[in-house]
Amino acid sequence: MRQSVDFIPNDGSVILDVSRFAPSNRRRLSAPALRTFLAIADLWGLTEEQRRLILGYPSRSTYHSWCKQAREHGSITLDVDVLTRISAILGIHQALGVLFAQEHGGVAWLRQPHDARLFGGNPPIRLVTNGTQDGLMTVRRFLDAARGGLYMPPTTAEADFAPYEDSEIVFQ
Repeated sequence: MRQSVDFIPNDGSVILDVSRFAPSNRRRLSAPALRTFLAIADLWGLTEEQRRLILGYPSRSTYHSWCKQAREHGSITLDVDVLTRISAILGIHQALGVLFAQEHGGVAWLRQPHDARLFGGNPPIRLVTNGTQDGLMTVRRFLDAARGGLYMPPTTAEADFAPYEDSEIVFQ
């Protein structure tokens, strides 16, 4: 098995091995990745249009062909851009799972207007479904930062929450 990282001996820097982009590797990953994406898209209640935007806006026939092959455990080879987009969705889903105890809490966070300057009062799902890889990666980085302990501004629904007073906390 070939190592996935090559080292340059002169300066010790690391370069990723381009074999990870080889068609055989992409073929191995494509159907399982797309099946997982479709399950997440179902959970999030995404429309077909939103799903296609996330995937880089393939034609309807291409999208349906991919889905059919993936669901039937057939062989498809998605390009690097599509796999990167799916990876971003997997990262967003994972981060929501860490940040919210219930799945519906994470889905609600995606769909509620958000006061973080990054979202401009819009729901994060707008960036996720804007058709750009940058939109996906921006939401993923935001959630990764929140997951890492950086402050996340409250959603509109949380803005009216009054902190508890010491006198309200009861230990039994």
